[in-house]
Amino acid sequence: QVQLVESGGGLVQAGGSLRLSCVASGRTFSNYHMAWFRQAPGIERELVVAIARSAGNTYYADSVKGRFTISRDNAKSTVYLQMNTLKPEDTAVYYCAADPAGGFFIRMTVAGYPYWGQGTQVTVST
Repeated sequence: QVQLVESGGGLVQAGGSLRLSCVASGRTFSNYHMAWFRQAPGIERELVVAIARSAGNTYYADSVKGRFTISRDNAKSTVYLQMNTLKPEDTAVYYCAADPAGGFFIRMTVAGYPYWGQGTQVTVST
């Protein structure tokens, strides 16, 4: 069983920055592909960023390229999401997700991640 605990959300003005953290417990973190999804009210949960277990491969949604950075520290079993130049449309609940199978490809859908954190609210004001 994998447990994920997010932290770092909050309220920030447009143009500001936040750093989200997700600590994993359970099995071998270094084997997991990790991802951050977000869900705004009335909108389906969407993949924002993802990072392969080796950190050699990453994915960024077009809407966040150049503003968000995903990273991981396998020694601390932690994945980070640095969010800069935040916009009001970034407002959502952000979820950390883990794919312990760690296959060849980073999974791109909700169904590809069997483990989820509780979510952390990010609100960007104008």
